Order: sequence, then structure tokens, then C-alpha cells
Amino acid sequence: MSSQKESTARTLMVALLVCLVCSVFVAGAAIALKPTQVENRVLDKQRSILAIAGLSQPGMSANQIKQLYAERIVARVVDLETGRFTDAHDPRSFDPLKAAKDPALSRALPGSDDIAGIKRLERFSTVYMVERDGQLDTLILPVRGYGLWSTLYGFMALKGDLNTVVGFGFYQHGETPGLGGEVDNPKWTGQWPGKTLFDEQGELAVAVVKGGVDPQSPQATHQVDGLAGATLTSNGVDNLLKFWLGQRGFGAFIAHLRDGEA
Repeated sequence: MSSQKESTARTLMVALLVCLVCSVFVAGAAIALKPTQVENRVLDKQRSILAIAGLSQPGMSANQIKQLYAERIVARVVDLETGRFTDAHDPRSFDPLKAAKDPALSRALPGSDDIAGIKRLERFSTVYMVERDGQLDTLILPVRGYGLWSTLYGFMALKGDLNTVVGFGFYQHGETPGLGGEVDNPKWTGQWPGKTLFDEQGELAVAVVKGGVDPQSPQATHQVDGLAGATLTSNGVDNLLKFWLGQRGFGAFIAHLRDGEA
């Protein structure tokens, strides 16, 4: 009996030591790989911004992406409450998503205002611009909102008229493949370029339409087909656009920029 107890104790001790060694190894690997993970996230974001703006080419290397981003993209921080640029934060390091979780840098949204389902809105956000001959050529806005299963994170790029869409797409989401996940399908994202956000009265008119767009409708220039079999994801995209392009999002900033007052 004594021998059996000693054998069991040794087995448990060996198992404990193996777990301890594995834990140290995993923790060390996580710490060692964290800088690479952070760099890859930054690179992926830069790639997405360049793609939405129509500046990237397939097969570009990491160094080419970094160089093109540095040469063509200008990042600025915007105060969403005033709708104007601010120097309160460095656009190279400021993280609006992190700020949205900080009560000192964000505010809770009541249900009636939170049509995008983001719960909290950051006070400041970062926008990205492409300039040509000293003039605004393309404006890239970060957008996010809840679909069916997840928050969708993406960018919308506008021409210098601040009305015509250059590109729109998401770089992160968890929607159902083949249904809501079709927000990644080039056939769907390809509908967006050339669409306009505002009507002749200056009212926000962009919409994702269930059942498809009627090409004969005068509203067709503002509309995109909804995703087949993914009504809730389509509604989520429609809601997040109305939020971020409206007065609670970048609406005031777009108006001030158009008037040269940002």
C-alpha cells in the first residue's frame, strides 16, 4: 500500500512539473511573439486602408505596404463632439477602439441612440486622407457596428466631394460564412464605388435595401442590394452607416470639412 501511494504521489508530481514547464513555455512564447502580433495588426490595418482607398495592388509585400502607406496616407485625429480636427492625441499611436472602453475618453450610448450596437462612443477618432496637389483626394473613415453574431469593423472611403463612395469593406467580423459573411464578397463590395451618400437636399440617403435595388428608382444612386439570406447582417450594415455618417458619428466633421472649417 505504501509503495502504491508513493507511485501515485510521484505521478502527480511529474504531471504538475510538466504543467508548470508547459505554462512557462507558453507564457514566454506569448510575450516573445507579442511585438510581432502587434506589428501584424498594424500592417493588416494599413493594408485595409490602402485597399479601400484603391491604392494597393495584389501581392504587395509588407515593406511595400508600409512604404506606400507612409507616402500616401495622412492620419488625423477628429473630435467627434465638435466635428473638427484636434491635436489632443497623436494619430500614430491613438487607438479609438481602446478609447471607447475608457470612461474618461468615451460615453455610454442610450439604446435609442445606439443603432449601431456599439454601446460606447469614443470622444475622438482617427481618419485617414489621401491628398493630391495639396487638396483632399480621398477621405477614409473607420466604421463599426453589430451584425447578427459579431461587431463588424471596416472602412469607408469617399472622394474629395465627400459624397461619392470610393470603396467600402470590413477587415474583421464573425458573421456566418456564406450568409452574413458575404460582406467580404467582391461582388457585394463592388456595388459600393460610385454610390452617393447624400441626396440633393443634403440629407443622408445611403441605404442597404432588402430585396434588391430598383435601377429605375431615383434613390438607386444611394442604394446597395442587401445580402441574400442575411437580413440581420444587412440591417446591421445599414444601421452602422447611418450612425457613423450621421450627427453622432462623422456627420458634423464631414459638413465642416466640406465648408473648409474642419
